[in-house]
Amino acid sequence: MVLTKRIIPCIDVDLDEEGNPAVYTGVHFEDLRYTGDPVEMAREYNEAGADEFVFLDITASADGRETMLGVVEDVADEVFIPLTVGGGIRTVEDIGETLRAGADKVSITTGALERPELITDGARAFGSQCIVISVDAKRRFDEDGEHYVAVDGESCWFECTKKGGREGTGIDVLEWAREAERRGAGELFVNSIDRDGTKDGYDLPLTSAVCDAVDTPVIASSGCGGPEDMYEVFTEAGADAGLAASIFHFGEFSIRETKEFLDRRGVPVRR
Repeated sequence: MVLTKRIIPCIDVDLDEEGNPAVYTGVHFEDLRYTGDPVEMAREYNEAGADEFVFLDITASADGRETMLGVVEDVADEVFIPLTVGGGIRTVEDIGETLRAGADKVSITTGALERPELITDGARAFGSQCIVISVDAKRRFDEDGEHYVAVDGESCWFECTKKGGREGTGIDVLEWAREAERRGAGELFVNSIDRDGTKDGYDLPLTSAVCDAVDTPVIASSGCGGPEDMYEVFTEAGADAGLAASIFHFGEFSIRETKEFLDRRGVPVRR
């Protein structure tokens, strides 16, 4: 049986100046601009044929606040595809509350890096299928890493960051990916800070290195400029799913166009 590749739109949600939830799009996790209403966008993507949907509360961890569960409930009412929610999840109780609000999976970054036992405890309590470990990776060209790959003719390692990419950790991404898998993570959500919002294509060396290091399904994120980039990350890096934001948010490509492009090139997708 051939597994289909998943096409996943993602919304980055923050509070606007009036305290209302809003979707923002940025570059390198910065220079955010207003994009739309999270509930309306969730409804549109559900109708557009997305395979899954990701809701990220992008400042919950950095601000030390809880995820916007009320908004999650409203979004969950609009989508009938798997919903992953991330941001501010630090405890098993947080995981439970997020799932009860309507999420099918939770995406955890900072909380897992600061207390890896959260992965183990969450997988035991709710099942590995619910636990997605999000990796916000940044390229490093120094001698502090453990595993190196060739990038543009140079030797590079990838560092895990936390709090929305604001803080480095010194942790090698490949070592962390293996530990997350051992602890029971059901998926790895691999973001490239260097490619975020650039539309220059996914970070293929990063994605390929993670896919080679683990057996856990890998969702490639950051840098998608169009269907060709998804084709490359599936066929060259081995990703199981491709996540994109701005190309879908601003109508540059539709979910349907992307799937048709991939289907014509022999990539199995759900139609």
